[in-house]
Amino acid sequence: MRLGGNQKIDLIRKVPLFARCSRAELKEIALLADEIDLHEGKEMTREGEPGREFFVLLEGTADVKKNSRRVNTLGAGDFFGEIALVSREPRTATVTATSPVRALVITDRSFRRLLDDAPQVQTKVMEAMAERLAPETL
Repeated sequence: MRLGGNQKIDLIRKVPLFARCSRAELKEIALLADEIDLHEGKEMTREGEPGREFFVLLEGTADVKKNSRRVNTLGAGDFFGEIALVSREPRTATVTATSPVRALVITDRSFRRLLDDAPQVQTKVMEAMAERLAPETL
């Protein structure tokens, strides 16, 4: 069963990168998100490689590995790869499906086009990034 627009918006709203966005802006982002199905064992990201997409898991599970060591397990509602949408840094981990996965995916090209066309979204995303990356204050 495929998600409706409101369901996509509700999932995207939970991503810290988009937390400052209005409902209308979230709707624009949701329009960029494609639903995909992936098989168990599918590598969604590879450590050290360029990041070209962002994922929100709808169903299934995935392992996160750094230096070939599992550091986390993801499930429905978890997301990863969002930093790759705004930075051009290599992936910091490998994420592999450990079951069949259904996910929302947004490509960097689509997202960058949105940021170019909607400066208000770009500002909110950059504020969220700065907040996330800033060292904790004493």
